[in-house]
Amino acid sequence: MATTAASATDNEQIHFRTCTLCEAMCGVEIKHDGEKVLSIKGDKNDPFSQGYICPKATALQDLYEDPDRLRGPVERTADGWKSISWPEALDKVAAGIQSVQQKYGQNAFGVYLGNPNVHNMGGMLTIKQLLTSLKTRSRFSATSIDQLPHHIVSMHLFGHMLRIPVPDVNRTQYMLIIGGNPLASNGSIMTAPNMRQKLKDIKARNGKVVVIDPRRTETADIASEHHFIRPATDVLLLLAMLNEIYAQGYAKVDSRVAELAPEIDRIESFAEGFTPESVADITGITATEIKRIVKEFCEAESSVCYGRMGISVQEFGLLSQYLSMVINIVTGRLDEVGGLMFPNPAVDVVNSSGPGYLGKRHSRVSNLPDFNGEYPVVAMADEMLVEGEGQLKGFMTVAGNPVLSTPNGEKLNEALSGLEFMVSLDYFVTETSRHANIILPPVSPLERDHYDITFNGFAVHNVAKYSPALFSKTENEKHDWEIYLELADRLDKDAPEAMQKERAATKAFGPKFLLEQGLKYGPYKDVTLDTLIDNPHGIDLGPLHRMLPEAIKHANKQINLNVDFYQADLARVKEMMQQYDDQEILLIGRRHVRSNNSWLHNSYRLVKGKSRCTLMLHPQTAVQHGITDGQDVRVTSRVGSVVIAAEVTDELMPGVVSIPHGFGHGRKGVKQKIAQAHAGVSVNDLTDDTLIDQLSGNAAVNGVPVQLEALGANADDVANAVLENSADSAMA
Repeated sequence: MATTAASATDNEQIHFRTCTLCEAMCGVEIKHDGEKVLSIKGDKNDPFSQGYICPKATALQDLYEDPDRLRGPVERTADGWKSISWPEALDKVAAGIQSVQQKYGQNAFGVYLGNPNVHNMGGMLTIKQLLTSLKTRSRFSATSIDQLPHHIVSMHLFGHMLRIPVPDVNRTQYMLIIGGNPLASNGSIMTAPNMRQKLKDIKARNGKVVVIDPRRTETADIASEHHFIRPATDVLLLLAMLNEIYAQGYAKVDSRVAELAPEIDRIESFAEGFTPESVADITGITATEIKRIVKEFCEAESSVCYGRMGISVQEFGLLSQYLSMVINIVTGRLDEVGGLMFPNPAVDVVNSSGPGYLGKRHSRVSNLPDFNGEYPVVAMADEMLVEGEGQLKGFMTVAGNPVLSTPNGEKLNEALSGLEFMVSLDYFVTETSRHANIILPPVSPLERDHYDITFNGFAVHNVAKYSPALFSKTENEKHDWEIYLELADRLDKDAPEAMQKERAATKAFGPKFLLEQGLKYGPYKDVTLDTLIDNPHGIDLGPLHRMLPEAIKHANKQINLNVDFYQADLARVKEMMQQYDDQEILLIGRRHVRSNNSWLHNSYRLVKGKSRCTLMLHPQTAVQHGITDGQDVRVTSRVGSVVIAAEVTDELMPGVVSIPHGFGHGRKGVKQKIAQAHAGVSVNDLTDDTLIDQLSGNAAVNGVPVQLEALGANADDVANAVLENSADSAMA
């Protein structure tokens, strides 16, 4: 029943695989008896993670054993959820989709892809079959509440949306982290297990780690220094840094890179006028500190600027990611050891996928640009609610829970409830899938083969590893790729011959047939599927190395800085500066190493302990609003309000509050007992679907203006808290 890489005793066996619960690609060693997991620990022989795992790895067992996990299709009826057979379920789903499209048009049926899809080899290699068969332009994904700015910048500069360079953390001497918390994320668009040790190693070799964040995060705690910054003002800091690089004469573009970037001379005047002095008051970082950071960054033997979620999911996300990239380029840090470098994966999806595009079409209601055929998620609810030609009447979610993970979740909740037909591909009855007419559940991660199609392309060291399934699925279970192909057969009987042949071959041999083809055409001719099977711990393919100009996918092999496109957004930046209100209370999100969006809250191992769904706020902010630690607070934004317990802490800068992402499991009809027992509130009942990065359409879920109201406060307690904090401030 189980595939093993080694044996321990007659009853106990050992299986090696990659954990698929975040981007880090950690190797795990799973002891089992053929039917039950006995233990999960880090694989010390994995060349990439070298024995490191985070607490999430144990959730692989919890997902497999979870009694709430669906093992077969279910249909929503007046009497509750009813189990149905796979043939009946797939027939009904195909009929429901076709009915909507026949009545209202092909684009009246939409689809949303959640980010678990990219952690799934079979799903990644076959999702195109499903999407093609749906014949709809109404597509959405988690990309536009996350990393969309990274994709657009890389598409513009390097010719492909997935050609994203990553920090060479293993060799850098100075790492500037803006709006990132890799100790909680294990790296993000930077696949890097054991970031705690990697950052410690930088410091141990007399290097420096500097964190810029409105919160003193877990990463900031171990950094060399941390600077608070007002949410969504990162663009001003980056502009001031770029200005200062030229003012101090630190621009030193490698002649090799300069020849590849014909617009490089235009960058000198890009940030003209954005001096450190002009942005200090708004950002909260003094001009002196900005100048010192620039000096140290540029004078370091090697350095890299890494900006992640904090600068992506705000109103200047795309411009901020562009500036981060440009700073690396003009200081000579692109394609250099210890700087920003391109991974060289064994399966290079860049060579087998389209480069991406921006703005070929615009959403019907909000007129937002699509990216690579997907509209921004902030447009999704309106496309369902606003009547007219092209209104969404049917919908499919694939491995996603957008009611909890996209802005104005309550509005989307309402929109989903009014659809004529909905289907969800999901393990559970969640806040989103509870609206579906039919839920089609795939197998759990331990029952499927795995190779990291996506994250090897973001890895800070080149490796390759294939993991066969640990447990075989039962007769009544299906892999996600089997579901995709069976739906495609029903929906698209007249597909081109080449696509039908690929479907047939994949059905016969599984997606590892497609993986084998990817390896065959990859850069390492001696890395084959058989080689990987013979090396269950994985294969070390070496450190990152120079990849220019080969890495560039533009036909002319040049870096297209696209200066006019980005410079046009500076008018919006200047308007923001003129209108900035430093008295607003701004909301940001946060994540925890024991969590991953909304996926893992039904794992009892990961949710135990004190509640993590709290409203973090600074003591000064608490005093100003009469709030004491542990007290219930009503937090209100333009779109909604939640009630949540306060956690008064100096981790946050004054004027900023934080609620973690992914909670809010208290809605009626959810069938995840552990998650409901630790329900918390959804921060996305507060995030605003009208707050966006206008340049990209990406959601701006950081820097949301909110109001605070203390509930049930004891007047004496509040008065005492005010006096104590006033005394503390006076002493300080």
